Amino acid sequence: MPRNGSVQYGRYLPIEEHAIVGDLRTVALVGTDGTIDWFCPGRFDAPSLFASLLDARKGGFFSLSCRSANRPKQLYLPDTNILMTRFLTAEAVGEVIDFMVPETSGSAPPRDLIVRQARAVRGRATFELGCYPAFDYGRATHEIEIVDNVGAVFTSSAGRFVLRSNVPLIHDGDGVKATFTLDEGETVDVVLEWQGQVHPLVPGEADEMFLRTQEFWQKWIGQSRYRGRWREMVHRSALALKLLVYHPTGALVAAPTTSLPEGIGGVRNWDYRYAWLRDSAFTIYSLMQLGFLEEAAAFMEWLQLRCEEATLERDVMIMYSVDGSDKIPEHTLDHLEGYRGSRPVRIGNGAAGQRQLDVYGEIMEAVYMYNREVPISYDLWQTLSKRLDWLADHWEEPDEGIWEVRGGRQRFTYSGLQTWTAFDRALRLARDRGLPARSNKWQRLAAKAYRFVQQECWDPEIGAYVMHPGSKLLDAAVLCMPMLKFSGPTDPRFLMTLDHLGKELVSDSLVHRYAATGHDGLEGEEGTFNLCSFWYVDALTAAGRVKESRMVFEKMLTYANHVGLYAEEIGPSGEALGNFPQAFTHLALISAAVNLDRALDNNGVLARP
Repeated sequence: MPRNGSVQYGRYLPIEEHAIVGDLRTVALVGTDGTIDWFCPGRFDAPSLFASLLDARKGGFFSLSCRSANRPKQLYLPDTNILMTRFLTAEAVGEVIDFMVPETSGSAPPRDLIVRQARAVRGRATFELGCYPAFDYGRATHEIEIVDNVGAVFTSSAGRFVLRSNVPLIHDGDGVKATFTLDEGETVDVVLEWQGQVHPLVPGEADEMFLRTQEFWQKWIGQSRYRGRWREMVHRSALALKLLVYHPTGALVAAPTTSLPEGIGGVRNWDYRYAWLRDSAFTIYSLMQLGFLEEAAAFMEWLQLRCEEATLERDVMIMYSVDGSDKIPEHTLDHLEGYRGSRPVRIGNGAAGQRQLDVYGEIMEAVYMYNREVPISYDLWQTLSKRLDWLADHWEEPDEGIWEVRGGRQRFTYSGLQTWTAFDRALRLARDRGLPARSNKWQRLAAKAYRFVQQECWDPEIGAYVMHPGSKLLDAAVLCMPMLKFSGPTDPRFLMTLDHLGKELVSDSLVHRYAATGHDGLEGEEGTFNLCSFWYVDALTAAGRVKESRMVFEKMLTYANHVGLYAEEIGPSGEALGNFPQAFTHLALISAAVNLDRALDNNGVLARP
């Protein structure tokens, strides 16, 4: 069954032509053409069931759309993660409502319910349904059984699912299909349940799940204490971040997809379906800014377990699977062609074995901010102190840094900056709470890390902080300096660096991580990095350049897709690149909005608590 509306990229919809629905264990990507083209049942990093996003022929998909529709529109219902896709045809208006039912019970088995409701809004609408799964990334075969008054059962060695509907389904090769016509006001429900029981769809069952899901999301976002400008975009970012939390453990994935390319046809294709300590710490900080403490508490429990598992020989890893495992071997799926032919398709992530010393600073910043709301436990403090012991012994060693370069280790400026942050926040926290601490040692190390950045990472000829000592390259990561209170927002060195970054790495509102010189050990180019663009907004705000900051921020908002979501990067023609949606981008948007809004309310002067 061909996809509708995918003319621009042949068989592939643009990355930005998607939205997500989820159940706090996994998500499904839904295209504007009504196709679910990415879904990993059970958990974010499980083998896919639908993956036509990575191979239109072999990946599998689940489509539900109006026949002859050429003007689809998509939006989220207010304050929810319930998606509406509206199809405008010459004769009628049809809608498909998509959602997954949040799974928050600690005892009931997950159902991974995808609910799809087709409705004729005006006129007489004809819908086409096609469900063509490809179990285990398309590597496992399956059998199909049509069950009268139930729907279809798909069975494979990799699992099974039940597709329930009152619409008669027809066996069609590796899937099932149906065509049905609805008069104005009529609705048909379709429910996919992973490992589900074979039984008919009860009248009103889907409506009850809809109301329960709507109430869940509206109650959750209702906890936000943000009342500033750009509230809709801030809350959409918060709702997107919540969808990326794996509820059973509190882990938060960097993105729910793998191998969406940073450059079409290139090799910069990575699996982001894991929990980076850095991303999680930043995200928790952003959610706390809005008043969401439950997610922060869950992350603190997850973090404590990871710290307790660490040893002085190995210490914490930079990323983990959602269940806390640090075994994430990277390999390629050579049978899949990749998004628009962008090979390789990778699962797992080899960066898990890298050394990235900055994570300690990001962890301690999140813990410090959380402690201001909820005092941390003594046990967590004890295990964090041990992690700082490890950092004390290793912080002067080279690492791969925040950008996970594969071109060799260096003593990155940003890692030194975050080393200072780690010891500084530990000292502050110990002082605020009266906790036992190695204060003299930490103070010496904080001072040494500070001098390293100021003396070895500052290039007086360029007049800027460089990527690492001896380098002449700029690094957008140093935009964080005033946010971390490392430098004053109007410190001459920072302002000079900000100006140089603006000239060399910024194109209008779009910011590159660093110059494309091949130093990262990878072929090809990448787009501008959305995280850095919002960090640029924060830096301009901190520097008192509030009018400029607001203009950059407003321009960046125009690069969001139609439902307010961002991928990792922006390409040369404004297209989305990289995994989608990316937590890093949305957490940085929240922080930039909160700080800019506060600055505008204070007549352009940034007031920090």
